Amino acid sequence: MTALRLLRAHDYRRMAWKNGGGITTEIARSAGDDEFDWRISIAEIAQDGDFSIFPGIDRELMLLDGGGVELLIGDDAAVALTQRYQKHAFPGEAPVSCRLLDGPTRDFNVMVRRGRYAAELLARPIVGAQLLFPAAATSWIVHVAQGHAVVNHHAELPRIEAGETLVIDFAQSGGAPLVLNGGGELVLVKLTRPG
Repeated sequence: MTALRLLRAHDYRRMAWKNGGGITTEIARSAGDDEFDWRISIAEIAQDGDFSIFPGIDRELMLLDGGGVELLIGDDAAVALTQRYQKHAFPGEAPVSCRLLDGPTRDFNVMVRRGRYAAELLARPIVGAQLLFPAAATSWIVHVAQGHAVVNHHAELPRIEAGETLVIDFAQSGGAPLVLNGGGELVLVKLTRPG
C-alpha cells in the first residue's frame, strides 16, 4: 500500500528560526512538536548571520533562488552555493554562519535525526516520466519548484502546482513504480529508515 498526501502552501507553517535569525517555512516533518526525526523546509535568508544548532541532526541545504550564499561551517573552508540547486550537507551540531553573496536567498533545507533516518536530496527536471520505485521503509517528498506535476493512475490527486508538495510513503518493496509527468523542476527527498 502506498500513502499519498498532497500539501499546499496553506498547509505549511511559517516560523522564526530557533535562534531568531530568520524565517523558515516548514513543509513537512515527522510526528512530534519539538523533537522530529525528519523535517523539510524552505529558509528565507535576508541577512548574514548564524544558523540554529541542532545536535544529532544531519542537514543538507540547497539553493533555490537568489544570488548565492557562503556557508562557514566550524573550522572547515567556506562553501559557496552560487548555482540554483547546488547543495551542501553538514552536521546540525556544527556552528554555521552564512554570508549572502548578492542579496536574499531561498534555500531548501532537509534535516534528519542521525541513526533514525537517512536522506538523499535531488533536483530533477520533469522531462518525460519520473519514476519512483517502491521500497520498504522509504518515503519520498516531491516538491514542485517550478511548473507542475501529475501522478499517473491517481485521478483522485489534482495537478501538483509550483510550490506544492507530495508526500509518498511506501509500506513495502516491489510493485509498480509511482509515475510523475508534467513540465518544470522537482526537488526530491528520499527518506529511508535504517534496517
